Amino acid sequence: MRPSPCPNCDSAEQYQSKKEVSAGGGYAPNHLPSLGKWHRAANFTVVVCKRCGLTRFFASTEARDKLGETDAWTRV
Repeated sequence: MRPSPCPNCDSAEQYQSKKEVSAGGGYAPNHLPSLGKWHRAANFTVVVCKRCGLTRFFASTEARDKLGETDAWTRV
């Protein structure tokens, strides 16, 4: 994934997580409800801007593919 320049400070120096991270569940809030598997939350790739610290979370392809199949999300 190659995100566009930082929307906050226009820096190109950004870092991406090497592994996807869980969107929550268990004792943490589930930030992508109904988009994971029945026993596991969906995943994010995290991108952080080195200059200003803006942190962006990008849902995995598997999670995005489920968006039209669940009542937990409304298209805007």
